[in-house]
Amino acid sequence: MVFQKSLTRELTLTALGVFVVLLAIIVSTQAINLLGRAAEGQIANEAVTALIGFWTLGFFPVLMILTVFVSVLVVLTRTWRDHEMVVWLSAGLSLRDWVWPIMRFTVPLAVLIAVVTLFVGPWADQRSQDYAEIIKRREEISAISPGVFKESASSSKVYFIENYSGLHSAATNIFMQDMTDGKVSSIFAKRGYISIKPDGERVLVLEDGKRYVGEPGQADYQIGDFKRYTASLGDSQASTGPASNRQSIPTSVLLAGSGNPEYRAELAWRLSMPISCILLALLALPLSYYNPRSGHTYNLLFALLAFFVYQNGLTLTRNWVGQDKVGVWAVALVHALLLLAALLLLKHRDRPQAPFSHSLRLMFSKKS
Repeated sequence: MVFQKSLTRELTLTALGVFVVLLAIIVSTQAINLLGRAAEGQIANEAVTALIGFWTLGFFPVLMILTVFVSVLVVLTRTWRDHEMVVWLSAGLSLRDWVWPIMRFTVPLAVLIAVVTLFVGPWADQRSQDYAEIIKRREEISAISPGVFKESASSSKVYFIENYSGLHSAATNIFMQDMTDGKVSSIFAKRGYISIKPDGERVLVLEDGKRYVGEPGQADYQIGDFKRYTASLGDSQASTGPASNRQSIPTSVLLAGSGNPEYRAELAWRLSMPISCILLALLALPLSYYNPRSGHTYNLLFALLAFFVYQNGLTLTRNWVGQDKVGVWAVALVHALLLLAALLLLKHRDRPQAPFSHSLRLMFSKKS
């Protein structure tokens, strides 16, 4: 039908605009956060772009759900405001006839959300942890901006490098001052790099330099040359291994370990993402009702409230399932309540001139 093609085209164009705007806002916010941490030396400068990419992939399902909900709500609200909905309803269509065109737009996106949530998301989260672990192992040098003095996390060492090559994890023209055990040791080296011992301990290997120990003018003041000098950078680091949190666990592992309540909670959450996309799109149909004579847009406030209540309800029940307080049925109950609310509102909007309480009485009286 004409209105189906027109609606699908408008929904698609609106979704593209909404997605770009939301993505720009969220990515810019995360980028500012990571750039601030990089400026403070908490992460390496070259890690910022990769971490933003991994984080965006992990946040993609929630972003798409919000995009679908806002797009359907905005487009249908416009049809009410511009009296297009009145024309279609006068032509013999009901609000129920709009469900299929909306689902034709929503279901493919829900399938995409399911693929990302079940497969791509855990992979991206694990890769992000792996990358962060690699950066952490060489953060004593790689997180230092050339030309800037940097204090170690233990406050016992101060570093300065002239140049750093992230490709080979090597630095040139290094200054290090060590204040361990009450002794001040100043070291100048031409080259240096990070090395990891078999037990996982990180060490800084310096080559071709001089070492000054003590206070100048004192009897115990020492000066020495070295070809190779090794300094410990901290405690042993465990090598990157299996996923360390449930967001990184592959879906196949969650299915195999269904006896674990945390696994059940994470699996239920991942399955809830595409279901949420479909249910919120259905809910947006009755919530988009707008009376041009009133001039109020309270429907947008109700829609925003419904979205946050629904998402918080899913988060709360997921935590309860993870704590083994309730079963997975609690998550299904939240979906069922939203579906019931959407159907009741859709039934009510078929007779928008009737008060909501009157519509409820009519619906329940017919059932009884």
